[in-house]
Amino acid sequence: MEILQYSDDHHRFRERLQAFLEKEVTPHVDQWEAEKIVPKKVWQKMGRQGFLCMDVPSEYGGMGGDFLYSVIVAEELTKTWHTGLTASLHSDIVVPYLSSFGSEALKQKYLPGCVCGDIVTAVAMTEPDAGSDLAGMKTAAVEEGDDVVIDGSKTFISNGIIADVELVAARDPRVENPYEALSLYAVETGTPGFSRGRHLEKMGMHSQDTAELFFSKCRIPKANRIGDKGMGFLMLMQKLQQERLVCAIAAVAAAERIMEWIMQHCKQTRVSGRFISKSQVVQFTLVEMTTEVKLGRTFIDKLVADHIEKKDIVIETSMAKYWTTEMLNRTVDRALDLCGDFGTLETCPLVRAWRDARIMTIFAGTNEIMKNIAAKFMGL
Repeated sequence: MEILQYSDDHHRFRERLQAFLEKEVTPHVDQWEAEKIVPKKVWQKMGRQGFLCMDVPSEYGGMGGDFLYSVIVAEELTKTWHTGLTASLHSDIVVPYLSSFGSEALKQKYLPGCVCGDIVTAVAMTEPDAGSDLAGMKTAAVEEGDDVVIDGSKTFISNGIIADVELVAARDPRVENPYEALSLYAVETGTPGFSRGRHLEKMGMHSQDTAELFFSKCRIPKANRIGDKGMGFLMLMQKLQQERLVCAIAAVAAAERIMEWIMQHCKQTRVSGRFISKSQVVQFTLVEMTTEVKLGRTFIDKLVADHIEKKDIVIETSMAKYWTTEMLNRTVDRALDLCGDFGTLETCPLVRAWRDARIMTIFAGTNEIMKNIAAKFMGL
């Protein structure tokens, strides 16, 4: 019996998404990789087809779907052999802060645009001197009457170039406890005092725009605060479970895609007149790799089921994020070895996959931080 039970609606959604990606995304990936960005019109097409923010309620333009729709999107996007169209980041990591904690006015203002793709979002947490350590943030937010003035900088912000609304984590410098000083604010592109820095050149994920953000006396309405003042850390902690789970889902799906490709490659490629899949060394390697990927799939499907049931799986998602991303890196690394000389060429799809996989052990909290979180919650 399958752990996850997909309905006919889920299957139809997957089929529609596959057709959309085959037509609107996959043929253009090489161009987007060269241009280092995915055009905004693609986000809009995706949103208008119902493939963004599937869990947003119908009163804000969404379909009010369950988390399995998000799983489907994360899985199908891996089959496009690129990581630039970060729909899962937008739909399942950033927008949930608005839909769960935003005021009714903010929901009415932003959610319909998030659903249809007119608004692309980013979350700005990482700073030059504070990566996975949220308590180390220095970006300041000081209330002045009905406004909030933000000063500081952020870096390595995914969707940093294309985003229309950034959810910025900033602290009140007058509050001593760093965990009680943090709040989240919605900052629109074009707000005076807000500017973008470099479009960062990365080792992988070339079509996924990543940027520096700067705030210099950036004045926004106090009404743009998401949730209660000082509750930013708790909100981040609550939603990071889903962020890490989404990351793990993508890692397992990417490993499955790589295994499908390398199995076919080994069955179709001859060395000295013999298919390399007939070599016992290659067979044992493929079996070992497949075993790890299947273990990852079972682990992730169980966590998805638990997450849908709203169980507290902070320990398990931290474990899953670190293990699945490292498993993905092992998988693509060994797959490249099996490609021989072909694995040194850009025409080999695993070359891009290898580059793209490497950062997954770092973003969404480094794997060392994941182990640290799990250890603390385990009482170690």
